[in-house]
Amino acid sequence: MCGPRPRRQERQAAAEQQVEADIAKREEVEKLAEQKREDISQALEARTQRRGMRGGAGRRSLFRAGGAGFLGRFNY
Repeated sequence: MCGPRPRRQERQAAAEQQVEADIAKREEVEKLAEQKREDISQALEARTQRRGMRGGAGRRSLFRAGGAGFLGRFNY
């Protein structure tokens, strides 16, 4: 034997402390993840505003491209 066995109460207290530490760590990770999501959303919104686009990534219609789109190349 390496030494005296820990008492049941000490083991219970250690287990409770571990659970509390795990909960605190999870809450911190969730808080950082939420902040990261907000930062990414703000960056994407700022990028869209700088480009002057509204409602998307600047997709062009195949039908209303004024002859410059895919279908305009084939005289449709």
